[in-house]
Amino acid sequence: MNYAETLQYLYAHLPMFQRIGPAAYKKDLTNIRALCAHLGDPHTRFVSLHVGGTNGKGSVSHFLAALCQLAGLKTGLHISPHYKDFRERIKVNGRYISRAQVVAFVERHRSALEEIKPSFFEMSVAMAFDHFARERVDVAVVEVGLGGRLDSTNILVPLVSAITNIGYDHQDMLGHTLALIASEKAGIIKPGVPVVIGETHPESAPVFQRVAEEMRSSLVFADQRYKAVEVWSDWEHTIYDVYREGRLFLPSLKVEAAGPFQERNLATAFQVWETFCERAAVRWKAAPQDWRPERLCASPEGLLFPVRQLTRFMGRWQVIGREPTILCDSAHNEPALQLLWSQLAHIPAERVHVVLGMVSDKDSTRLLACFPPSARYYFAKANIPRGLDAALLRERAAAFGLHGRAYRSVRQALRAAKRAARPDELVVVTGSIFVVAEVL
Repeated sequence: MNYAETLQYLYAHLPMFQRIGPAAYKKDLTNIRALCAHLGDPHTRFVSLHVGGTNGKGSVSHFLAALCQLAGLKTGLHISPHYKDFRERIKVNGRYISRAQVVAFVERHRSALEEIKPSFFEMSVAMAFDHFARERVDVAVVEVGLGGRLDSTNILVPLVSAITNIGYDHQDMLGHTLALIASEKAGIIKPGVPVVIGETHPESAPVFQRVAEEMRSSLVFADQRYKAVEVWSDWEHTIYDVYREGRLFLPSLKVEAAGPFQERNLATAFQVWETFCERAAVRWKAAPQDWRPERLCASPEGLLFPVRQLTRFMGRWQVIGREPTILCDSAHNEPALQLLWSQLAHIPAERVHVVLGMVSDKDSTRLLACFPPSARYYFAKANIPRGLDAALLRERAAAFGLHGRAYRSVRQALRAAKRAARPDELVVVTGSIFVVAEVL
């Protein structure tokens, strides 16, 4: 099989959450353990950082991978889902796993895949672990897929665990209260492994404290030690003053990322990095000062954090067009959408045009309440079985004062928005990672 045929085989034979939703979610670790045992337990052959949470875990994972690369470590990065190409899920020093390596993995282990019958995600996690072991990475940053306790990545015993925050998402699988969701996310806390929590919340903090105490794991809340304050931003970069315990730590740090969420993600990443360095410097016989962020980010132009350049970070607050400005953002739950629109409210644009699509297995009414009635809407269904019918989405949106037309495809909706928008207006593509994927 060639690469295209290999992907088609995987899509046809392995249940994929990205396409069919909760039916693909395996609520135990049996398959991933069996598959990794078949592969020789590759996840035990590299150091890892494990990153979970409701929002921001992808950004924090990319930030950590970039810091590892700047420190000279050969760095694996596993994320999910992908936008355009399956290989986005598995990178080493920012380079995708090759098509030939994907084909070879499936051909080499096809009989085991057909016997174990893993989900698509379980297979991709096993492939990532196998690739990282074969590439002899120094460290792998691994993003949790969904939840934590029963997520396929949770067979790792990392050097540091991180949980960015807790919010309402996937309640049908994780629970309908923040405390229940936190309990599932806290499942990645391992005995004796330090854990960093990104944001302090009165409902989730006691859960994390209890689990960490049970596991005898040290715990720190990043937002109680680090703070990133935006000084300046454009569509693609942000300059922050970063404070540690109230003292200016990184003045005028230029980060190759933008958007309303990143100050929290940056603070979380720096706390995880600090905790990681405390444990890892001895392993690599590195002097702690050599891995300090102010040294890693030093450049002739000042302090620079080239996240996109190093890791191929995409899909979050990403500009793909000018005149009109076309902004893509993968916000798809209440906390993320509320932050998105609070930031957009400060952007000078005569009118905002929104290309909007959602998945059918989420409560669209709660999400639609986050959108402003003043925008003009272009409703579309992502080209996946989970996509919510555009006409039905338009009907539901009308109840919230959100008006516009339904289109046959995301690309058709974007073309209509571009035709309607004046050069000084803004087009936003959002509501689902799968909608954003179709226009990148």
